[in-house]
Amino acid sequence: MTGLFVNDVEVEAVAPPGREALRLFFRNRAAVFGLILLIFMILMTYLGPSLYDQDPSRIIAIPLEGPGTEDIPAFGTDYLGRDVLAGVVNGGDTTLRVSLVATLIMVLIGVSIGAIAGFYGGRVDTLLMRFTEVFQVMPGLLFALVIVTLFEPAWWKVAIAIGVVLWPSLARLTRAEFLRLRNLEFVKAAQAIGTSDFRIMFRVLLPNAMPPLIVATTLGMGAAILFEAALAFLGLGDPNDVSWGYLIGQNRGSVLGGWWTVTFPGLAIFTTVLSFSLIGDGLQDAFNPKLRGR
Repeated sequence: MTGLFVNDVEVEAVAPPGREALRLFFRNRAAVFGLILLIFMILMTYLGPSLYDQDPSRIIAIPLEGPGTEDIPAFGTDYLGRDVLAGVVNGGDTTLRVSLVATLIMVLIGVSIGAIAGFYGGRVDTLLMRFTEVFQVMPGLLFALVIVTLFEPAWWKVAIAIGVVLWPSLARLTRAEFLRLRNLEFVKAAQAIGTSDFRIMFRVLLPNAMPPLIVATTLGMGAAILFEAALAFLGLGDPNDVSWGYLIGQNRGSVLGGWWTVTFPGLAIFTTVLSFSLIGDGLQDAFNPKLRGR
């Protein structure tokens, strides 16, 4: 474990340096496989519509024609005769966009509340943790349903609802890291020279707390995708945007006669969430010195 210098005070590093962590990450075959999967899904999402320029809402053939049928697209047609492949290719943009914004909201709220609670402790900590518990004890999907149904459906409103649901776990993790780090010598040295609390929290403590927060954020992205898919499946997404969850929800009544209508959008969700899970596990192994030899 190497030494870390902050304000000319040497402390024990919490995690291996960036290059070492990166090397350990790429030695993890599962993590590299997850990264390849994620790159593939991103390329399919943002380059696919240009390469396969088909309108996912246009009826092109008779309903429920399976894959491999002559003159039928590779993924078949849905219950209305629309191209399932076009829906999968175009639906990724909405799913990833909503999930990314939701994750950013989760990080903004969770890290801010957790950092303040962990740094100041005492009554501030107690008050903020009780506030966090109010959100944490509520059923996540039900709470998101309530938020979305109160307003006119739009993708950014869905993203806000998901972000509000997911932040408590990240806030608790941030708080735990700040409680662990705030009494170390480099923090006391920064306080002794008159560094402001805000600078200590976000320029001194936060960089040293980043490894577990990065892992949690990566896993949170996967959870946000599942939440978006669940809301879209229930018909609470933006009706003007096609998403993977929307495709499954629209075709759930024809699953027995057309398995392909829900299987391919489901595989897209599964592959993307799996990629984030494998990347998160790989980052955890790389940043955690106790897991280096695993």
